[in-house]
Amino acid sequence: MSANWTAADIPDQSGRVAIVTGSNSGLGFDTAAVLAGKGAHVVVAVRNLDKGNEAVARIKKASPDAQLSLQQLDLTSLENIRKAADNLRTNHPRIDLLINNAGVMYVPTREATKDGFEMQFGTNHLGHFALTGLLLDNLLGVDGSRVVTISSVGHRIIAAIHFDDLNWERSYNRVKAYGQSKLANLMFTYELQRRLKAKGAPTVALAAHPGFSDTELMRHLPGFIPDGLWKIVAQPAEKGALPTLRAATDPAAQGGQYYGPDGIGEVKGNPKVVASSAQSHDEAIQRRLWTVSEELTGVNYPL
Repeated sequence: MSANWTAADIPDQSGRVAIVTGSNSGLGFDTAAVLAGKGAHVVVAVRNLDKGNEAVARIKKASPDAQLSLQQLDLTSLENIRKAADNLRTNHPRIDLLINNAGVMYVPTREATKDGFEMQFGTNHLGHFALTGLLLDNLLGVDGSRVVTISSVGHRIIAAIHFDDLNWERSYNRVKAYGQSKLANLMFTYELQRRLKAKGAPTVALAAHPGFSDTELMRHLPGFIPDGLWKIVAQPAEKGALPTLRAATDPAAQGGQYYGPDGIGEVKGNPKVVASSAQSHDEAIQRRLWTVSEELTGVNYPL
């Protein structure tokens, strides 16, 4: 491995099946494109099939031999998640990689998923919690399988798990709500890894964050941050995808690790193992969040 890890360091992925949520654009697209180019069979799991087909065509243009399939997936609907999971379990008995990438950020006013959850918590955390649980059996049968969930430096910004009002029905704050969802992503990863390890499973759970990357998510940044400013600071999406790709493919990566950029403030740079907040490692809160997530989604893990 080179000192500054890049996509060139990814080993051959032939024979592996990778599901990437939200892979029609941004970080998810670049993650899917690189994995497909390295030989993996990539499932492009997206809400909008037209955009998904466009993404598949773009990847095929760059990598004509890429193995790709498309799966409609709406993380704002538990019914749709169950339907998608049924299809994925049937079509892909072997799942090597599940990359929980899709997400929403800083939704200006409170919106709810189809099941009534606050949009950021419901999509970023509960949707992926449900999907992972429903697909886990197909991962558990595969040596070296991994679940990689995308968090954010936002997990540190006035973030906490508000068990008294998880859905922000009393007083919505988009920054706090986003922080809660990204903190939940990390807590889910750490608790999942602990449970997998206790079971002696061949599957491991890791997390990653892209730093400050130029993607569609940035469209909801607070208005006092000028477009020109964040574009100067941000790195391109293909660079922001590298922490995810390293967590997913580096043979030296271990369960429970968290990858992010190595630059100042983890804003940009090459991917490395980074630390998360002390709060994210609170096992009591992790266990409580897990229990609540199972209750809210109706998905119980075989762990």
